[in-house]
Amino acid sequence: MELSPRAAELTTLLESRITNFYTNFQVDEIGRVVSVGDGIARVYGLNEIQAGEMVEFASGVKGIALNLENENVGIVVFGSDTAIKEGDLVKRTGSIVDVPAGKAMLGRVVDALGVPIDGRGALSDHERRRVEVKAPGIIERKSVHEPMQTGLKAVDSLDSLVPIGRGQRELIIGDRQTGKKTAIAIDTILNQKQMNSRGTSESETLYCVYVAIGQKRSTVAQLVQILSEANALEYSILVAATASDPAPLQFLAPYSGCAMGEYFRDNGMHALIIYDDLSKQAVAYRQMSLLLRRPPGREAFPGDVFYLHSRLLERAAKRSDQTGAGSSTALPVIETQAGDVSAYIPTNVIPITDGQICSETELFYRGIRPAINVGSSLSVASGLPLS
Repeated sequence: MELSPRAAELTTLLESRITNFYTNFQVDEIGRVVSVGDGIARVYGLNEIQAGEMVEFASGVKGIALNLENENVGIVVFGSDTAIKEGDLVKRTGSIVDVPAGKAMLGRVVDALGVPIDGRGALSDHERRRVEVKAPGIIERKSVHEPMQTGLKAVDSLDSLVPIGRGQRELIIGDRQTGKKTAIAIDTILNQKQMNSRGTSESETLYCVYVAIGQKRSTVAQLVQILSEANALEYSILVAATASDPAPLQFLAPYSGCAMGEYFRDNGMHALIIYDDLSKQAVAYRQMSLLLRRPPGREAFPGDVFYLHSRLLERAAKRSDQTGAGSSTALPVIETQAGDVSAYIPTNVIPITDGQICSETELFYRGIRPAINVGSSLSVASGLPLS
């Protein structure tokens, strides 16, 4: 039976309408908040969520899924949980936590999620990188052979026992108020201006990433002023998770700073990443783990606190010539109590790193700045031919 021209036209029209019906719809998996408190939300219904995936609450606050349990998911909230209440909808974002990276980040001050907090507007052209990635494999690496000049005589002297190479992990350890941050870490960043001016190519420039964890906002503001006055911000990125920020942001900040530094390493350039300090990150992680009801261990730290730092510091590497020959050098800072380097966190981080620079209170009070005890400090690069 043949259709009339009018009927055929209507049939074609209906077919086209049906074909294009709801073609742009989006399906989101959502759950509901069962309980919330102390920055932790228990959510029911997110059966397909990934570990470390970002979620968004109805109030716009975001969080990260850390505990995947049979009945519910433990979500750590990035921000205040006062706007979240029982029964609220929670939506999966489908993406693991990532941050912006690239040269557009230079000279900027951002939080642990890469959001600018310096009042200079949004970031320009940049790419996104996951905060948690696997460290480079053995084949992708090359032995440390290039020196990283810090500008400190106690470190860079030819007769010194603690030289640092590009791609190395050198721990800075000591009591508070002994110049760990000011006399060693910040001076190293400031001294790179002279080192970078000598370079003949961009591949010789050392870009710096400073991660401030659990510090006062006034301290971070003072640091920004110091770097600005010395024109050191032009090759530096500041990642700040201050003492007033929630524990999840203090936990996340080192990984975010590492991801930003890895952009330079993976593109044939060189980066220096300073983590100030990892003791406060461990305390923030302990707080999160206890609230998530994970079994506590020594000093109430969770059992994976060693892995917390090892997976971070293992990402510092000198890449092989086949993979770009870039490098990322890590200078983690650990604060001790009364010079006790045998405490839990220091003894965890010391075997992960390639040596340590020890600062002592007694030397500091005697007017020796930086207060480095060369006898207690060491570096595996001291036996390597750095050229």
